[in-house]
Amino acid sequence: MVEIVGTGVCGTDRKILLGRFPARPGTVLGHESVGVVRETGPQVRSVGVGDRVVVNPTLYCGWCSPCLRGATNFCRHKAGTEVGVDRDGTYAEAVTLPERFVERVPAGLPFRSAVLIEPLACVLNNVEAASVTFGDTVVVLGAGPIGMLTALVAGRQARRVTLAEPDGYRLERAREHFAHVVDVAGADPVEAVAKAWGEERPSVVFDTTGTGLDAALRLVDDGGRVVVMGFDDAYSVPLRPLRLTNRGIRLIGAGDYRADTFPVAVNLAAELGAPQRPGSGTGTLLDRLVTHEFPLERYSEAFTALGGLTLGDGDSGDSGTERPPRYDALKVVIRSHSGPFGDDGWPVGV
Repeated sequence: MVEIVGTGVCGTDRKILLGRFPARPGTVLGHESVGVVRETGPQVRSVGVGDRVVVNPTLYCGWCSPCLRGATNFCRHKAGTEVGVDRDGTYAEAVTLPERFVERVPAGLPFRSAVLIEPLACVLNNVEAASVTFGDTVVVLGAGPIGMLTALVAGRQARRVTLAEPDGYRLERAREHFAHVVDVAGADPVEAVAKAWGEERPSVVFDTTGTGLDAALRLVDDGGRVVVMGFDDAYSVPLRPLRLTNRGIRLIGAGDYRADTFPVAVNLAAELGAPQRPGSGTGTLLDRLVTHEFPLERYSEAFTALGGLTLGDGDSGDSGTERPPRYDALKVVIRSHSGPFGDDGWPVGV
């Protein structure tokens, strides 16, 4: 049993509440969570009472055909086991899980960095699926938390990474951390990026918005890869297969992350979230991605800061496309624990 300290608000949570991502009605949401072990079964060995842990919400059975070949992300018995989607999640005081779905948080890792481990696992899965190399040029559509983490991880390998974002708040935050950021507000993102890039086109495009596939296909260079990351069940785009075959474009959907990706995300968070050298600035990118925290009872304010729970920032018009929401935050965390908290964000005494 894990006493939940806090849970990051995922864009998927908002899409579920808007009816744009499938989930079991009445499910308690929340899956990007960290906490403290409060109780264990008699056979538990990897964690003990008092340990700080991060929850791996992508459960799997371990014995079906995909699981046996290592593809736990495509477990055939996932129905009813996705934490915060069709199994009660972590916008709660506590959650009880099998031992293999919690990982110890590395010693010294601040709370705000630890709560980004699960999103980091999602990003690692997608960047790996794209096979990014040092020769690649990358565009990331969307500069929310997932977009920024994607740019951060891809940038460790690619020659150049550019973020494209229409929202003013997110643009300002992105420019604090990345050299190449393009404002696509009120413009065709393809034209806006092309203006910034000149003749060159990206070899890899990540769509973290869930509504950018058409733009990504028009933007990517011949022979390039498009990775569809964002979730939006209401979005569709007509696709002519000849568009892919003639231009040699690879369209990639990575699915959920495998079980062996999650510990890698834990280790990477420890590296990215480690204290910086003296004189290199205050806080790490992981820490600074978390811009707002709310107690559990003020959950409605948390969603308001992330665009609210109405279908668009105005009417959708005849085109059926939703106007983009306005943001007042990057990563928002809902805290289940009432504190007090230390300088590292964890409850005092833990």
